[in-house]
Amino acid sequence: MNYYSKNKDYIDTLPDWAREFANKYGSKTANLYILHGNIRDYLPHQSNAGEFTFTRIQDYIAEQIFGNQNIIVFYDRSSGVVFLTETMALEYQNRMKKLYPDVDDISDFMSTNPEESFFYLEKYFLDKVPRDKREQCRMVLIIDYAETIVPPGDLGRYSEEDRFCLVSLNRWAVNPLFTEGDISIILLTENLADISPRLAGSPATVKVSVPFPGEEVRKNYLDSKLRDGKLILDRGLNTAQVAAITNGLNLMNLNRLISENHETAEVLTLEYLRQKKKEIIETEAAGLLEFMETGYNLSHVSGHNFVKKRFKNAAKAIKLGRLDVLPMGYLIAGPVGTGKSFIVSAFAGEIGIPMVKFRNFRSKWQGDTESNLERILNILKSMAPVAVMIDEADAFLGDRDQEGDSGTSNRVFAQIASFMGNTEYRGRIIWFLITCRPDLVPIDLKRQGRAEEHLALFYPESAEEREDLFKTLVRKLDLDIRNFPVSELFKKYKHEYSGADLEALLIRAKLLAAMDDRVFIRKEDMEEAMSDFVPAAYPHEIELQNLVAVVECTSKEMLPERLQKKLRSDLIREIQEIKTLLGE
Repeated sequence: MNYYSKNKDYIDTLPDWAREFANKYGSKTANLYILHGNIRDYLPHQSNAGEFTFTRIQDYIAEQIFGNQNIIVFYDRSSGVVFLTETMALEYQNRMKKLYPDVDDISDFMSTNPEESFFYLEKYFLDKVPRDKREQCRMVLIIDYAETIVPPGDLGRYSEEDRFCLVSLNRWAVNPLFTEGDISIILLTENLADISPRLAGSPATVKVSVPFPGEEVRKNYLDSKLRDGKLILDRGLNTAQVAAITNGLNLMNLNRLISENHETAEVLTLEYLRQKKKEIIETEAAGLLEFMETGYNLSHVSGHNFVKKRFKNAAKAIKLGRLDVLPMGYLIAGPVGTGKSFIVSAFAGEIGIPMVKFRNFRSKWQGDTESNLERILNILKSMAPVAVMIDEADAFLGDRDQEGDSGTSNRVFAQIASFMGNTEYRGRIIWFLITCRPDLVPIDLKRQGRAEEHLALFYPESAEEREDLFKTLVRKLDLDIRNFPVSELFKKYKHEYSGADLEALLIRAKLLAAMDDRVFIRKEDMEEAMSDFVPAAYPHEIELQNLVAVVECTSKEMLPERLQKKLRSDLIREIQEIKTLLGE
């Protein structure tokens, strides 16, 4: 392609995704392209003078990639056929009148109906191909909201119009006349999963992902707003700091944030940024991600010294910038009530990075589940560094062998497993799979290269551990306790207390104090609560959760002393016996 061979230096200045697109276009090996990802954003372009302009993707493709040359056409279901310039539109209408003189209304050539528009555009493009091979006439059709043209779903449920569009696009993708005539079709969609897999998965289709803006791009955008007087920063705050803290936001988000703040004529503060970032990302994720707010760090965790040591080492590595030594993810196991979720949130507080929790992204509508997951993963990439918590991972993630949903669960599982194993995100996206039943988590997710560090939490075993946990919970709950020897109560009321049990007992004691119009807890309150306590009525389930956590551990040091000396064969036998007893 002469245009690209002549403009190689210019192409090298484009962002990675645009350079990938330009090079693939210049190779003349494909006719059909799908641009997906952050396509509803402003895209940056740096002029020779070093100044940045920010445009929408349609304008960016037309101006920066194709240089507004030859014929550029846009189509979507709302606007129909729209040419880049009036001259192009008039030339199209005049030529089509000659080809189809019986058509009375020229609006038919510009129809919002894809069957009409695609038919006429194909005839026009092929008619415009120069007969002399030495001449050039580049033609580009940009189809926005491609998911409304070729939606996902079973072919048997397609309408006649959907079938027409799917066949047309697939035919254009492999039509040698399109290749030789320099006719390119570009589909725009936010999520690749939102369009037909027969098109998205075709080897003849080139897929290019448009990423969220990086820190440097955000800074350039903020600088432009600062110059225009649209951005007022708090004293001591600069655009580099704002760019650093707004990872996860695209330029459209930033523009909205700046505009809202500018309307109130208030300065932009760090606290305002953090709060708005949380709100915007949760909105962009359509409620599929939840920010985990934590005011705690690992000093608020009682016991579990081995696990805390591992987390503190990881925190130190992050602060030193040694992301290469961090595991891709953690599997956190242990029976109910051991504080698995709390210790993970405390770790996030220790390292000072945001933590998000997956919410249910599954949908009863075909294609929506994959689309939701693609959106979540794109947001996580843009937010890095970020910690990701998946609670009840054994039930939440499923496995490769699930049936009954047209293969959706299998595809979702493969998508998550592939993303988790991408070493490009080592130390930048840290996964925490939390479960009481690690034996039910598929090996694909807990193998090396994914959730490779297996840690386990257990109930306090000794009197000292229980007393330390009690004091830690008092501090965590900010309770006013009148000094009394709690060890005496533990000797009197001998139960296998979990952290959740002790926290519940403290809340009960606090309630007793409140009923007596007191803000402090006395020994009598605590004793009354403990004397009334009934231990869990599911000992077999708890023991099973203990044993499978032991088998899953990657270090003996974190195991309770009574379990350290057990042979693995004995543990597996006991696990099988309990499972049989429980009917599993």
